[in-house]
Amino acid sequence: MKFLDQAKVYVRSGDGGAGCVSFRREKFIEFGGPDGGDGGRGGDVVVECVQGLNTLIDYRFKQHFKAKTGVHGMGKNRTGANGGDTVLKVPVGTQVLDEDEETLLADLTEVGQRIVLCRGGNGGFGNAYFKTATNQAPRRANPGQEGEERWVWLRLKLIADAGLVGLPNAGKSTFLAAVSAARPKIADYPFTTLHPNLGVVGVDGREFVMADIPGLIEGAHEGVGLGDRFLGHVERCRVLLHLVDGTCEHAGQAYKVVRGELEAYGGGLTDKPEIVALSKADSLSPELRKEQLARLKRAAKRTPIALSSQSGEAVEATLRQLLAVIDEAKAQEEAEAMPKLKQESWRP
Repeated sequence: MKFLDQAKVYVRSGDGGAGCVSFRREKFIEFGGPDGGDGGRGGDVVVECVQGLNTLIDYRFKQHFKAKTGVHGMGKNRTGANGGDTVLKVPVGTQVLDEDEETLLADLTEVGQRIVLCRGGNGGFGNAYFKTATNQAPRRANPGQEGEERWVWLRLKLIADAGLVGLPNAGKSTFLAAVSAARPKIADYPFTTLHPNLGVVGVDGREFVMADIPGLIEGAHEGVGLGDRFLGHVERCRVLLHLVDGTCEHAGQAYKVVRGELEAYGGGLTDKPEIVALSKADSLSPELRKEQLARLKRAAKRTPIALSSQSGEAVEATLRQLLAVIDEAKAQEEAEAMPKLKQESWRP
């Protein structure tokens, strides 16, 4: 299945049904009177977060969605049926943006969340609604109200606990394949990964989700390479694992390039907890390994981990560090949410 994380769709709610002009006419009934029913309400356009989806590919070949029109009113005071709603099913982590791509309408992060994008028009009144003591035979009825229409953007941001960042060929996909059941494409040339990958990582009987995104190069925020659009998928991560290729010319400079792109992108990525690791350590001589670790330590201002996804060196230690940061972030989120829950549960 092709990975699609962004789509532009047109949505329109249903028009309301028109009211009916009708009079009761039956044999032996002298004064029938008006009996025109009201029109039905038009259907809504709803976006719903569901389980079992991990891409927006459903909106690649169909971009127009319209709800049903309400049924017109009928005689014998019969109200028209309401129009059926149109439901757009999206995966967890989908954001709904206005046409300007900046105004956030909804952020669907839990299964079952729903948002009404366009409300259907109200049905018109039939002539039975307008009868009065002085107007006993009204011959007017209202048309139904028109529905709403708009263009919106659907943007998927994967929900993961940890995110992998680094230059192309830094060993991100190899690391993900070594610690999870995910099988991303791995090759000895840059930009092997063309779309984000998710993997469930297990360590010490615990599990967490890790996201691997395509590599960044200098100028990615200006569209160079694959650009920085995929960085949105690590915005929700609690911790970043920054892999630096140990076989590159200068590990410190490679680290600074990626950090510069994260800062240019924004989204709070530079404020997230970060674990720095020198990958492909098994390919380095002891002298070069020591030199690259020293360069990386000066650039990152922290002690990096020397790991190898092939030999398994320091892999479990790295996973334990990631899990510790994730647990700390979860505990902090729960502590911040407790006052809000108490305030909501309190009733004067």
